[in-house]
Amino acid sequence: MERLVGTVSRGIRAPIIREGNDIAEFVVDSVLSASKSEGFAFHDRDVVAITEAIVARAQGNYATIDQIASDVKAKFHTGTIGVVFPIMSRNRFAVCLKGIARGAQKIVLMLSYPADEVGNHLVSLDALDEKGINPWTDVLTEDRYRELFGINKHPFTGVDYVEYYRDLIVGEGCDVEIILANDCRAILSRTKQVLNCDIHSRTRTQRLLLAAGAEKVIGLDKILNASVNGSGYNEAYGLLGSNKATETKVKLFPRDTQKVVDEIAAKLNKITGKNIEVMVYGDGAFKDPVGQIWELADPVVSPAYTKGLEGKPNEVKLKYLADNDFADLSGDALKTAISDYITNKESDLVGQMASQGTTPRQLTDLIGSLSDLTSGSGDKGTPIVLIQGYFDNYTK
Repeated sequence: MERLVGTVSRGIRAPIIREGNDIAEFVVDSVLSASKSEGFAFHDRDVVAITEAIVARAQGNYATIDQIASDVKAKFHTGTIGVVFPIMSRNRFAVCLKGIARGAQKIVLMLSYPADEVGNHLVSLDALDEKGINPWTDVLTEDRYRELFGINKHPFTGVDYVEYYRDLIVGEGCDVEIILANDCRAILSRTKQVLNCDIHSRTRTQRLLLAAGAEKVIGLDKILNASVNGSGYNEAYGLLGSNKATETKVKLFPRDTQKVVDEIAAKLNKITGKNIEVMVYGDGAFKDPVGQIWELADPVVSPAYTKGLEGKPNEVKLKYLADNDFADLSGDALKTAISDYITNKESDLVGQMASQGTTPRQLTDLIGSLSDLTSGSGDKGTPIVLIQGYFDNYTK
């Protein structure tokens, strides 16, 4: 019988994982139990995706405010630090900011506007236009910002992030000055020591600051890139990708993740006899059209994955073929013609009209985004996602 279902994405429920749990055994047992419970079989090129959070929890990859502060003090030998381009997030940055403030005497906090890097808005573009403000050139003090725009609360969280971040810094006994600007070099009139907290633009920010005369520029990826006083760490990303664990502790992005995915893939292959792909995923990469939030606050969608997930899709657009190459066909003849075209398509369709409108993104970004949407970020209790049929096409 012809198969009439394509890609299926299942959230796999699992027990709460704790530090010291065997993450590979945990994931394999959860997936196998779900298979028995729901009655589905495994196939070659199924994908098991694991949220980064449970990997980091099993590793005990945590750090406290005091440990963050110690690393900041060790790496900045001045009382005043420019903290540039942080995202506005209680979950992602608030605890980090407490630690940074505890390690400094004064912070000059520079926020990008009208929105942060991932789309959290301080003010709308329309409001900037109304007041005649050019966000690419104008540097606003906190007083000037308030004079122009008053109180602006985030539409989803109800938080005024300028006030919130000010209070966090002052609460750590640290002086604070807040400015709004989009040229990172604006910070240098106030301090030459800079901690840049942007995620995806961090390399460019560092290059511009150093070329403009900064004495020291350190990215957030270099804070806790090694253990400090017994803390967790991430050698590649430091504090990037961290999440609030408690009011005084963050969970860091997991480390040694390639070993994790390879071990899980080997265990699943031994038990099922199938070549199942495995990946660790964090935030998906997609934009909310209402809130304008881009979502990707992690440094990458997937820090580790098996080899079968490398590369990009190589697909043709069915509707293009139906409306152009085979416009004179219908029914079984059309189906046969399109199936033959797919079977014999070239291995690289870049630039060809038949592939226009397909999604030329990395497979791990696409599958990681699907996994993130499937598992959610709340109380679904599905930190593992099983995706089947993703690599099938119209001919399968």
